[in-house]
Amino acid sequence: MSISHYIKDIGRGKQGARNLNREQAADLWGQLLDGDVSDLEVGAFCIAMRVKGETPDEMAGFLDATHARLPAVSAAAGNPVVVIPSYNGARRLPVLTPLLAALLARQGLSVLVHGTATEAARVGADAVFAELGLPVLDALRPLAVGEAVFVPTGVLQPGLQRLLEVRRVIGLRNPAHALVKLMNPVQGSSLLVTSYTHPEYLESMGATLTLMQADALLLRGTEGEAVADLRRMPQMDGFVAGQRRLLQEAQSGSVAGTPALPQAIDAASTARYIEGLLADADRLPASIRRQAELIAELCGRL
Repeated sequence: MSISHYIKDIGRGKQGARNLNREQAADLWGQLLDGDVSDLEVGAFCIAMRVKGETPDEMAGFLDATHARLPAVSAAAGNPVVVIPSYNGARRLPVLTPLLAALLARQGLSVLVHGTATEAARVGADAVFAELGLPVLDALRPLAVGEAVFVPTGVLQPGLQRLLEVRRVIGLRNPAHALVKLMNPVQGSSLLVTSYTHPEYLESMGATLTLMQADALLLRGTEGEAVADLRRMPQMDGFVAGQRRLLQEAQSGSVAGTPALPQAIDAASTARYIEGLLADADRLPASIRRQAELIAELCGRL
């Protein structure tokens, strides 16, 4: 098979490129995930899309193809699963996605965090999960009530893992890096918790969530991670069956009572910091506490 006819459409430069419809995007992405195209075509596609940029319809098509190839992840009957993508890790601040996952698990929710290292220099959530004694799965299994687990992307979809690794070869991001933040491997009642880094992505990601009729919480996260910045209160938008509603307005200035950040951001130091916050509810950052409250509220509506 070949995707050359699609590359001809999307590879005409920023002004001349043609957008794909949802069905075409799903067909193209499915071939990429299945490994049915040459490495040259993969590289050409990634560069062409980097120049053109993906539309919400194209991203919805990419997600359609991805979800059709994901194994079914399940939880206890009647128990919603919270799905949190974690692909950026820690650069200057500790990665606190495991803190959010642990807080939600304490409330009786099942939590699935998925991710993989995309930059070797960053500390990933999987390393912090291991330091906290939380499961990092090498094979899928049903999730228990009140359990938080980390699942590597390669366990969920090896073809998607390969596309993420293209960045290491050509040095550019491709649609896979945006897609994983919108991917939900759970069949049944679930809530996606995801984030954007730049303000313009609020609208494009919101439009895709609407097209997918998703149940989700969308916020401007911390260094690309889908957890509220412990120093300030971000805007948070909720989606129920794709219908969007503002749940929390952004607040200017620092939130009151922000706990001191750890001096180091390695996995062991971050795990000890998280354990300290979990042991003393009064020290929990107000922004993360509010995020957990809104997630639980949305889960109650599913």
